Amino acid sequence: MMVSISLAQLATQIGAQLNDASVSDVSISGIASLRQASSQQVSFFSNRLYRDDLTQTQAAAVILSAKDVNYSPVPALIMDNPYLGYAHAARLLNPQPKPQTGIHPTAWVSPDAQVAESASIGAQAVIEAGVQIGKNVEIGAGCVVGHNVQLGDNSRLIANVTLCAQTQVGQRCTIYPGAVIGADGFGLANDNGQWVKVPQLGKVVIGDDVDIGANTTIDRGALEDTIISNGVKLDNQIQIAHNVFIGEHTAIAGCVGIAGSTRIGKHCMIAGGVGIVGHIEITDNVQVTGGSIVLQSITESGIYSSGTPLEPSQHWRRNFHQFKHLNDIAKCVQTLKNKSELSST
Repeated sequence: MMVSISLAQLATQIGAQLNDASVSDVSISGIASLRQASSQQVSFFSNRLYRDDLTQTQAAAVILSAKDVNYSPVPALIMDNPYLGYAHAARLLNPQPKPQTGIHPTAWVSPDAQVAESASIGAQAVIEAGVQIGKNVEIGAGCVVGHNVQLGDNSRLIANVTLCAQTQVGQRCTIYPGAVIGADGFGLANDNGQWVKVPQLGKVVIGDDVDIGANTTIDRGALEDTIISNGVKLDNQIQIAHNVFIGEHTAIAGCVGIAGSTRIGKHCMIAGGVGIVGHIEITDNVQVTGGSIVLQSITESGIYSSGTPLEPSQHWRRNFHQFKHLNDIAKCVQTLKNKSELSST
């Protein structure tokens, strides 16, 4: 569902300044890319790689920063963070439709569950005993909500989400299809070559305003709880092991694996494909670039990388062969250094 709004109203809503008062009353009904936007749509510009598209756009207006106004052939909605403006505009022009309240006839809800009257429970959903579902909660088709789960007000399970027993989800959270929250962690003890399962006695506690992407899995704690703090944003296909703690407003991209009992601070950014070993700590305001392997604690804020960039296979093989001899080379260099120091004295 899209709405219509004037450019002046849009500017006010997203905190931008419209640089051409003559178009204040122009009606906007959508948002699109610079290439595809029409005279009834707005677009945004925040990446200089798309400057050619900006100079040729036919949008009604473009959300951009003051330094780029001269490149725009159409009116501008000026703000310091155009990408943030785009996010607000897209949400404003495409409001989420509200589902019909009530319980679908094919859903099963335990008589011991507490479900707010304003909640919506979709087809084939299962709500087990002891569950507490808050106001305006949306539970999509095929979701399973296990024993004693708590779901805070205005949270959404899109479809086919599984919340295992005792999971706690805060307010205004969104969990996307296929996510599994609160399954057992990978706890095994070795008994003379045979694996013995260690009971997982903790739970998963998710704060407010958390997004969890499709097919992401978060394991329950072994003894202590696995905790995802307020404002955390998790992409698709992330694995978070038992007893992990993730601090407020940290964002983690797809295909990241986090081993057990790791603690990640506030306002961190973990790029795609990163692997993080267990039982380490990452302090606040850390960025880890894509494909890195984190093998030890990070105690100072900053940007961290590991691994080798892509290069022709022949070069990589040669360099890798030399890497295996790095310790011997270092010893030779130290020996030469010591001889040089002796001869100089």
